[in-house]
Amino acid sequence: MRKYLLLGALTLAALHAETYKAVFDCSSDNASYIKSRMWLIGKTIDMIEKKGDKADFVLTLHGKCVPMVSKLYDEVVDDEDEADIKQAQSYLKTLAQKRGVKVIACAMSLEFNDIAPKEVLPFVKISPNSFIDTIHYQNSGYALMTFK
Repeated sequence: MRKYLLLGALTLAALHAETYKAVFDCSSDNASYIKSRMWLIGKTIDMIEKKGDKADFVLTLHGKCVPMVSKLYDEVVDDEDEADIKQAQSYLKTLAQKRGVKVIACAMSLEFNDIAPKEVLPFVKISPNSFIDTIHYQNSGYALMTFK
């Protein structure tokens, strides 16, 4: 009987779990700041999940934020930014591959930063215009979080 009560309580808790939906829009050119935001997204997911809730996060990248999705980031960032971008990319990989964060890079920004589509990490979706994706997610009830 206890098993059934526990199973019922767990099922009820799962039904009442809240889903936090957010689209994080990054256009920053500050490598240290970008790194800190990638870390913060992971910490935010940890805190949400600790409460028993769920995170449904999307990260849209454009401008000078896109070099971190390049397999060859060391060729497109300044030497003094390389260590921060390397760490940001490590956080990004964990967010996408282990935490389920959808990552979208703007094709126009990739071109502006001389990053070919074949150089982009495999888990990154390339969008013709990431503003359109950001607007879509906002219209679908995702909170907008900007990193400028």
